[in-house]
Amino acid sequence: MSYPQNYAVIGAGNGGKAMAAHLALMGKNITLYNRTYSHIEIIAKRKGIDLESYLEGPRGFGKFALVTSDLKAALEKADVVMVVIPSSGHADVAKAVAPHLKDGQIILLNPGRTFGAIEFDMVLRKEGCKADVIVAEAETFIYASRSDGPAQARIFRIKEAVPLAALPATRTQTVLDAIHDVYPQFIDGINVLNTGLNNMGAIFHPSLAILNAGRIESTHGDFEFYIDGVTPSVAYVLEALDRERVTVASSLGIRARTAVEWLELAYNVKGKDLHEAIHNQSGYYGIKAPSTLMHRYIFEDVPMSLVPISSVGRQYGIMVRGMESIIRLACIINHTDYYRKGRTVERLGIKDLSVDELTTYVNEGWKD
Repeated sequence: MSYPQNYAVIGAGNGGKAMAAHLALMGKNITLYNRTYSHIEIIAKRKGIDLESYLEGPRGFGKFALVTSDLKAALEKADVVMVVIPSSGHADVAKAVAPHLKDGQIILLNPGRTFGAIEFDMVLRKEGCKADVIVAEAETFIYASRSDGPAQARIFRIKEAVPLAALPATRTQTVLDAIHDVYPQFIDGINVLNTGLNNMGAIFHPSLAILNAGRIESTHGDFEFYIDGVTPSVAYVLEALDRERVTVASSLGIRARTAVEWLELAYNVKGKDLHEAIHNQSGYYGIKAPSTLMHRYIFEDVPMSLVPISSVGRQYGIMVRGMESIIRLACIINHTDYYRKGRTVERLGIKDLSVDELTTYVNEGWKD
């Protein structure tokens, strides 16, 4: 099989830098795009990124074909477009790329959070994009990574299995085949309802930050987020939220993985409960907490993960009081109405769909 060679990575944050460097080290032709050129100016001058990893992970200098803030130029030769930005920016990216997309291109959201592909598809249709592209999403980001400097990135861990789904699901295998040479870790995620409702960031990130709010503000994040932050009581709250998520998925006919099952799939770790399983995950050691509560774990994961799950839950008659409590606390802490900004069923254009109609859409495509 002939694999795509030209990758565009959209976004030069922690994840985008790590992915672009790793893909380059695997022999792909990489274009790195970032909207603000000053954030990638040093990378452009060096024509690449130094990548480090713990243990036996990838390392070396990843050399890029192009580093640019010109979106048209970034997409011109791309076979695969890896979107690695906060999911709060997915709609803006969809609107910006719509005029420049070409038949046959694959757009992969890394990750989609919850219903990212649905939102992206809706925006492309709204913008009148006629290109025959495949929009897909990963259930979670494949790397645990951080930026070590303006042109440096570090990978803590690469997940062993990451579900992926295209919209519609009939095109998922095409995406898996195209990227298999570089990412054999991606597996069939069934459809984007499954990947969206198995979004573990919705459970781990916002609630863990909010339940450690005092510690984050008093130490500016100087503690290990998953290890020090997940005490037994915090783990009980995470488990309660996780049960709500699994129940919402069940209302759509989906058997979602529990958080403990997800940790085993992604990291091959086990535990008698969530507290033990998290502490058995070696990749979580060394990851510091956010230095502020104005962090993507709240401003991204609340509106783009918790809000859509709770919104779907309410639409189909499921009580999601735990999620709603975390959302309300986030709104108060950051003085923001995350319901207004979030991916509600109304904003996603799926409010009037029955369960059967929604399932048909994600499996077979939108019927005009």
